[in-house]
Amino acid sequence: MANNYASLNEAPDFYGEYGIPHHHVAEPRSSQWNHIEDLDSFFTRVYKYHQMHGFKCIALKEIFALHRFTFIAGITFTMLYAFDYKLLFKPDITSDQKWIFSLLIPFDQVMSILPYFGWFLLLVVTVIFTLIFIRKVQSLFRYWDIKQFYNQALNIDDADLDNLTWHDVQKRLIQVQSDLQMCIHKSDLTELDIYHRILRQINYLVALVNKRILPPRIDVPFLGEVVYWTENLRLNVMFLLFWSPWGPFENPWHLRDEYKRAANRDKMARKLGNQILWLFFVNLLLCPLVFIPQIIFYFFNYFDAVRREPGQFGVRYWSNFGQLYFRHFNEMDHELYSRLTRAYKPATKYMSSFTSPLLEIIAEHLSFICGSILAVFVCLSFVDNEILYWNQVLTMLAVLTGIIGIARSLRSDKTLIWCPEQLLEDVVLHTHYLPGVWQGFAHTSKVRSSFQQLFQYRFAALLEELLSPILVPYLLIRYIYPRRLDLVDFFRNFTVSVVGVGDVCSFAQMDVRKHGNPDWQAERDVESTHETPPEINDQYTQAEDGKVELSLMHFTNTNPNWQPPPEAADFVDNLNKETNHVFFSDDIGGLYGMRSSMDFGTRQEDEEDFSLPQYAADAPSQTAFRRSFGGFRSSILAGGAPRRSMFNQLAEGPDLFSSAQNMRASTMILHNRHAMNQSVRVVRSAEETTPLLSRR
Repeated sequence: MANNYASLNEAPDFYGEYGIPHHHVAEPRSSQWNHIEDLDSFFTRVYKYHQMHGFKCIALKEIFALHRFTFIAGITFTMLYAFDYKLLFKPDITSDQKWIFSLLIPFDQVMSILPYFGWFLLLVVTVIFTLIFIRKVQSLFRYWDIKQFYNQALNIDDADLDNLTWHDVQKRLIQVQSDLQMCIHKSDLTELDIYHRILRQINYLVALVNKRILPPRIDVPFLGEVVYWTENLRLNVMFLLFWSPWGPFENPWHLRDEYKRAANRDKMARKLGNQILWLFFVNLLLCPLVFIPQIIFYFFNYFDAVRREPGQFGVRYWSNFGQLYFRHFNEMDHELYSRLTRAYKPATKYMSSFTSPLLEIIAEHLSFICGSILAVFVCLSFVDNEILYWNQVLTMLAVLTGIIGIARSLRSDKTLIWCPEQLLEDVVLHTHYLPGVWQGFAHTSKVRSSFQQLFQYRFAALLEELLSPILVPYLLIRYIYPRRLDLVDFFRNFTVSVVGVGDVCSFAQMDVRKHGNPDWQAERDVESTHETPPEINDQYTQAEDGKVELSLMHFTNTNPNWQPPPEAADFVDNLNKETNHVFFSDDIGGLYGMRSSMDFGTRQEDEEDFSLPQYAADAPSQTAFRRSFGGFRSSILAGGAPRRSMFNQLAEGPDLFSSAQNMRASTMILHNRHAMNQSVRVVRSAEETTPLLSRR
């Protein structure tokens, strides 16, 4: 990849107000929380402690996780070596012998006849159990320290955790910094400092997804391009880039100096390539040891769901890739899940609006045939219930029920009106992101297939996870290894050092001047530089799909006390003025004008239609905008208080309702702005934006 960018860690610090890094030498204290060396891990545990409802819940969860492993290993070992199958299938077995525990072989006999492979499995299970046990004990000790921190330093009892939002806890964290000096490199902590500490690695991952370096994309016959991102692959990538002792990061908060020098580019690429090769061989050798236990785990975990509610495997949910694509920079887990929860119903309606008449006919026929056979068995069971115990009858009933459940999920909802543009725009109100090439094409199968990668069937996700031990070695050598040079360039170009925080992804600084896209900004945003010359950057240094602009607005909405840098503050203020104009102006069409010389579109003249003009580029719809903001505007104008949401655990900020509404308004305005600017500018392809794509 051609490299014509100055290394970002050589650029001036984003927080120029702090000047030269200074070290605050704290007075000797007896506090155990003075000068915490690894603040990343500490703040992460503080966050998880709040989200997991305190020490008792955490301890019980850790104990049950260990017991679950022991139980699955024990029952699997019993079924392999301690179960008398000869007695089970013995034809002349008496009724007295029909007792499950009579089929178990005594322990001493099992150990005397145990084969070598059985001893090997027992040794492997014992080693894994020991490692997990040590890890769980260490985790409990660390969370006990966090409990003391909550009780003594923050003055929060475990009983009060559910009554406090994360932002309440974060406010107290900022307050106690001046007393405890947890970080000695800065006298005061900001909200962004805490987010950077907790989400340092996640922000890098979000940026890699945004620039299309990750995840792998596989061309599958008859299916086309499939985005593959499973939990197993994510753990391998995280180990390779962040957790490995030989990886790019020397410790959680510092990128190795050799990765920051352009002269070491090829050397570091070879080193990273060797690590990828080692990881490939390890995954290849451990494939059977991971694949078989994974099948056993999924069997025990989902058997009851398959037996009782097989239809739930035909339900969609947000994929691992979708959660990364929709995630803002500096967005906590609970904030992300809150948005995706609100977007679930609109996304389901959008996907349900696409029907295949041929598939519906087949599904309806299969449902009829299987339902008829099932009805016959049910009627016969009323005559003689012993029929249910005949050979293969229960198996047939389970299979028939599963087919009926899947067939029903393929039927379309006859009550839905086919309006995919509006439905997809309803999704964008909550997810905030929509590729520009989708605008105006929401009704096409291509956009539907692309959205399906973000919102996939549960059975498809389970199948990907099951095949993950087999596919991960292939993807490491086929996809990750050829991109070793691009990964090195990415970390060098998009890493910046922040005082008191360490090395962070420069995109996570949310600098609209450095990484913003002019298509998502108004002219006054581009020209507002506070007497500093604008930075010359090409599309490689710009975030895609308005990621920086939307992330900045989301962070300011969820953290209203945070003071952004001047350039970011100007962007936020200008956008908030437009948002207020939308909320309070009676002439909503005046936001962008009735009809410009470029013929962007016309405004509907219905007085009850609270809407933005619809543009030729099919920007987010008027109906969706009216439904989202009309009620809030009317409530404000009438002097009434808006109704608050009931999502206590999913609250995104100090005021869930107002922050969510403001973010929706900002999303609509930014997408409309992008649609207008894109129609008059030459937009480069993804291959030009990210050169590595041209080598696929």
